[in-house]
Amino acid sequence: MTSHGSAGHSHGADASRRRLIAALVITAGFALAEVVGALLTGSLTLLADAGHMLSDSVGLAIALIALSVAARPATDRATFGFRRAEVFGALINALLLLGIAVFVGVEAVSRLVNPASEGILALPMLIVAAVGLCANLASLSILRAGKDTSINMRGAYLEVLGDLLGSAAAIVAALVILTTGFAPADSIASLAVALMILPRALSLLRDVTGVLNQSVPAGTSVDDIRQHILETPGVVDVHDVHVWAITTGAPVFTAHVVVEPEVFESGGVDRLLDDLGGCLEEHFDVDHSTFQIEPSDHVEHEHEHSRHR
Repeated sequence: MTSHGSAGHSHGADASRRRLIAALVITAGFALAEVVGALLTGSLTLLADAGHMLSDSVGLAIALIALSVAARPATDRATFGFRRAEVFGALINALLLLGIAVFVGVEAVSRLVNPASEGILALPMLIVAAVGLCANLASLSILRAGKDTSINMRGAYLEVLGDLLGSAAAIVAALVILTTGFAPADSIASLAVALMILPRALSLLRDVTGVLNQSVPAGTSVDDIRQHILETPGVVDVHDVHVWAITTGAPVFTAHVVVEPEVFESGGVDRLLDDLGGCLEEHFDVDHSTFQIEPSDHVEHEHEHSRHR
């Protein structure tokens, strides 16, 4: 038995696409302004945040492309469709975040060891960072509603969240320089941004790896699913259970279900399939489930066949 949520996915994809476009316009537009601000003020924190926002623009564009590809229908060559494109989009976002964190961290340490001779224009830095914070808040509020709908949207959300942290750190650094004249605050703030980005990038990369490795989705218990199936009237055993995800929010389930001979004799297989599919959809949000129904006297034959393969 198979169950799909195509209409709901299409509606969600349209909403996600609108969110990504709006966030991309805001992020790309301000990234260019922040590059200019970083060059004028000499601030590494602003430059780091500008680079982060530029990479975020690329990441948001990648997420948008991945979402469009994922919306394509299934074919004979891609029987599950193209929804895994969202996962590859998230993978690229995770690698971008890691690259930014490493670059900013290395540059910050380098500036702390060898301070630049020129000063930092703290007041323009503060103004640019404050405007950047507002832009990031706007993008974040747009993407927040969709961050739990797919791993691709979560990657885009984390990209902008990293921007927000960068802008906040730049504001703090600018205030410290304005009030105390302590110029290394800029490098320290940029190092803090790198350290805040790193765990989020690693978390996203772990989730992507889990999907690509076809691991059991987080929060899903195979034992609980097995127990629900065993409690269905007529079921005596379940084996060869497999649970994975095409992308976040699209779990797939397959199993061999052993039933009493009376289920076949009474013509109750159709009803049993409805019960099993409804159980998984209601209790575990399984998007696609497939069951092989076997009479209890078939199990020994199956094991015997497996031994001779």
